[in-house]
Amino acid sequence: MHRKIILFCLISFLLSTITAQAQSLSSRILDSLTQKPIPYATVQLKNKGVITNEEGQFKFLLDESIQETDSLLISSIGYESLAKPINEFTKNVIYLSPKAIELREVIVSNKNFTAEEIVEMVQENLEKNYRKELSKKRLFLRQSDENRVLKTDYRIKESTIDALNKSFLDSVLSTVPKSDSYYSEMLGDFYGNQEEGQQKLNIIKASKLFDKSTELDYELLEKRFNDIIKKNVKTDSYFKVKSGLIGAKVEAEDFYDTDEAAIDTTDVAAVNKQLEEAKKKKERQKENFAKWKRSSLTNLYNTLPVFEGTDYNVLWKPNRYHLTLEDFAYIGDKPLYVISFAPKRSEEYEGKLYVDADDFALVKMDFKNVKSIKSFNLLGISYNVYLKEGSILFNKSNDGRYDLQYLNVLSAERFGFKRPVQIIEKNKNVKGRRKQNELHLKIDAAFGARNRYEIVVFDVESITKKTFDNFTENNEVLPTYMANYDAEFWKGYTIMEPNTAIKQFTSQATSAE
Repeated sequence: MHRKIILFCLISFLLSTITAQAQSLSSRILDSLTQKPIPYATVQLKNKGVITNEEGQFKFLLDESIQETDSLLISSIGYESLAKPINEFTKNVIYLSPKAIELREVIVSNKNFTAEEIVEMVQENLEKNYRKELSKKRLFLRQSDENRVLKTDYRIKESTIDALNKSFLDSVLSTVPKSDSYYSEMLGDFYGNQEEGQQKLNIIKASKLFDKSTELDYELLEKRFNDIIKKNVKTDSYFKVKSGLIGAKVEAEDFYDTDEAAIDTTDVAAVNKQLEEAKKKKERQKENFAKWKRSSLTNLYNTLPVFEGTDYNVLWKPNRYHLTLEDFAYIGDKPLYVISFAPKRSEEYEGKLYVDADDFALVKMDFKNVKSIKSFNLLGISYNVYLKEGSILFNKSNDGRYDLQYLNVLSAERFGFKRPVQIIEKNKNVKGRRKQNELHLKIDAAFGARNRYEIVVFDVESITKKTFDNFTENNEVLPTYMANYDAEFWKGYTIMEPNTAIKQFTSQATSAE
């Protein structure tokens, strides 16, 4: 223990303005010419690596094995790699210099390949270059969701329930948040490969960061609406909800409280039953959370461009793209071909491929859609996934094969509803007209969402089928809720540094206190 404390103090002193806190070191990597952050750079220390975030920041976990003379290796495509003992870093930021391109170095062992020939050789070498067998991957997954209300216009054409008036509806809309954010983070071991059903997940730790007051607003809104229904609608009525040709039937009793009656705490059997149901509910929550994260990881892995069936199919269907050998670059001392691709006709993405000039492995792919990914507009209902872009990086392991190192995918969508809506109360037990009450509205609403997924893979090892079969998911971890960002939550764990938006996130309820 004394050795660990002395070592930690020594590293803190030697690193000077590189921050070392709680057995970790952190810094920011900038371009030496532009002074701009270098995102997604690889930082390695003793064969372990992390990735800088979009603001060029990283944090590295230290342990007893770290010596002040150990080298910190930093590399990024297009820059000179930097490798120095950690005790030689004396500035508050780390600068990387752009690397000059010498074409003859790149092509000295290769003929002047065309872009088409290079992509063809990438495909021919996929089996050799990429790990396809079962493996165990220690990784970090971050999901960032932003939702916005873009428009909420409406007009009441008729209402026979006095309480359901413009004043009430305006008050309802005022309680609906115009925007909200949700962040979910998870560290775990992901077992398997890309074959269907061959994935398992062991969650080590997880968190969720959002403003709970938005949920409370919705609950209050539901209660207010239910109170109005109870006072004005008969329990044996039913509703016809119509929007043009679209209709649905809803029973009035659905609006009434369905909570079970209070349990007599002196009834031991009833109390035990309630506790058992609460325990089962908690278990289901854990199982569902694990399934959600496993499904997210499986879907993201299946989109990798090196696997057949991917949406980013330039390697598998190159004849559908215009391919151009644009430039050469380096990652460390490795020369890379830089190939741009753009669809000839109906394909959805354009971007760049970075291909190792020696083994023809795809090292990095940048992509962005050139048209809507999904689009629907019929009878006043519209849905449009108008943006999907990102970067995917692969890293070469000691066994010579490549694995996913980092994935960043951002998507954005818009949902619109512009239609008349009729809510009609009917009751077959009342003599005369079945129609009791009605509300006619004309609604013009639109909502937007942006979703980002990031995966950082820290370590990969091949495993046997027996190891995979013997591993059982424990599903014992639920995400810890945070109203505000807490830098201490991931203390002792290596993750990807959060960006400024996450660090500065504060719930409105908390900030108002």
